[in-house]
Amino acid sequence: MIDAAVNEGGTNVRSDRRLAWWLLVGGLIGLVAAGTLLVEKIALLKDSNYVPSCSMNPVLNCGSIMKTDQAEIFGFPNPLLGIAGFAVVATTGAAVLAGGRLARWYWLGLQAGTVFGVVFVAWLVFQSLYRIGALCPYCMVVWAVVIPTFWYVTIRNLHAGAFGERAQRSAASRALRSWHAPPLLAVALLLVVLIGEQFWSYWSTLL
Repeated sequence: MIDAAVNEGGTNVRSDRRLAWWLLVGGLIGLVAAGTLLVEKIALLKDSNYVPSCSMNPVLNCGSIMKTDQAEIFGFPNPLLGIAGFAVVATTGAAVLAGGRLARWYWLGLQAGTVFGVVFVAWLVFQSLYRIGALCPYCMVVWAVVIPTFWYVTIRNLHAGAFGERAQRSAASRALRSWHAPPLLAVALLLVVLIGEQFWSYWSTLL
């Protein structure tokens, strides 16, 4: 996603377009996942005996998660946050691909949204693994979209100077542009290890 051609505003045109494709596609994937979760949640509210499509076994079990307080941490179903957030993400990607040049304040607003999203996802990961003891496949799709979205929006904003000229020219900014993939792979590996370790007693029965 990092390229060398920079336009007059300091942003990388090709890099922004690659990010835009991710925002559009990732936003739509997240929107579908969040929408499906909301539909399943509504069905469960209507019928307490309803078994969601993502309840596959004792570990991959959306139903047990949907019935917890963590599923409505702000007083309404969490998927509503996802629907609103992913709609903005997908729309941003479409706008950039259509040739739009978004203002610095907009990118900073998107940055704030992705920071909230990644912190919320980290909290949900902890709750799923160590408090609820189950995983939601659709939620995991959301995790897989939110984390790289936060990461690449942050790198883009550093590179474009949204955080200021000093941050733009810093060694950390240059390093992140050159080595953007390894941190994401490390996070993915960490999640796999944590899931494997926490639910090993179940996974081992499948071997």
